[in-house]
Amino acid sequence: MHWTVDSRLKLVTVVVEGDVGRADVEGFLAMASGADLLHWRKLFDARTARAGLTLQEAIEVGVRIRAAHEVRTVGPLALVMPSTESTEFGRLLGFLAAARRPMRIFQQLEPARKWVLKAASP
Repeated sequence: MHWTVDSRLKLVTVVVEGDVGRADVEGFLAMASGADLLHWRKLFDARTARAGLTLQEAIEVGVRIRAAHEVRTVGPLALVMPSTESTEFGRLLGFLAAARRPMRIFQQLEPARKWVLKAASP
């Protein structure tokens, strides 16, 4: 998992490749929270990602995500997902969808990028 921060566009682009574990997700959350980027637009390209989380870890990370959403405004989120998703990814998507913010899931990168750049960031 690696990310690029574009302050001009207020956009965080995250590319997720291979196995994604709890430490990867928590590392990103810590960076985004510490840098005060939660209210910015986010574009996640997870087309080649594989969930390396157990179902219990996905739930625990999801609870942390939801807790952050309760105390901070979160920005628009575009997710580019593989055509098949795991139960763990599905569980995390449920937590992400619970936030009060624009969110869409795509299968191609360019439509996702166009959409998230048009979405208003608080």
